[in-house]
Amino acid sequence: MMTPVTRREVLGLYRKIFRIAKKWQSVSGQMEDTIKEKQYIINEAKTLFQKNKNLTDPEVIHQCIEECKARVEIGLHYNIPYPRPIHLPPMGLAQKHGRTFQKQEKLRKLSKPVYLKSYDEIS
Repeated sequence: MMTPVTRREVLGLYRKIFRIAKKWQSVSGQMEDTIKEKQYIINEAKTLFQKNKNLTDPEVIHQCIEECKARVEIGLHYNIPYPRPIHLPPMGLAQKHGRTFQKQEKLRKLSKPVYLKSYDEIS
């Protein structure tokens, strides 16, 4: 169950994202780029908040809040609405089965930044 404080924080983040989208200006200065980026911000927020609206585990809710805050800060800092790409090491010489592959998969999953935790699930 979401506490009133958590609910207020989530709704505040949701409103903050829409305020950012309303004021967003593309780096290129092109109107069509600005419109595309604003639409991306709105669609991404709606999709992720809709996907996570039925969460009940406080720890998972907290992780989603932290991911949201990180993505907002990174987007504002770099002035890009899209998640920053990460460069994970390739799978190397591991076979597609076995312990080495499982270890590498686990390490790749653990090394993914907080702001990309839900990105692969919706794309």
